[in-house]
Amino acid sequence: MTIKEVSIDQILPIRQQVMWPDKHIDFVRVPEDENGIHFGLFVKENLVSVVSVFIHGQEAQFRKFATLEQFQGKGYGSKLLQYIFDFLEEKSISRIWCNARISKAGFYQKFGMTTTAATFEKEGMEYVVMEKI
Repeated sequence: MTIKEVSIDQILPIRQQVMWPDKHIDFVRVPEDENGIHFGLFVKENLVSVVSVFIHGQEAQFRKFATLEQFQGKGYGSKLLQYIFDFLEEKSISRIWCNARISKAGFYQKFGMTTTAATFEKEGMEYVVMEKI
């Protein structure tokens, strides 16, 4: 297993396949993608989990965290997320946050993230803003 910085073009197919398989690939792009830092976790030579990080001053948001379905439940996503938290801690980031699907909030709580009062809905999915300070 290896974690390294990857290009936006490498992660878009996984974002789409995992998060919005019924949408066009452009649906999983975010306006800041060209300014983000994109990380991928590889098992052997295969990219199986991805996440994008956007740093603004002392805050960082991670977005579009996705692990291929056949690799879920094996700890790969957890390893990638822990890598991101360690990476941001080294940069002295004081607040890390994300827009989490409500159904996944428990996963993020394992990493010390807490839910905020901010919620929203997108394409029929309920989201909550989660943070770690």
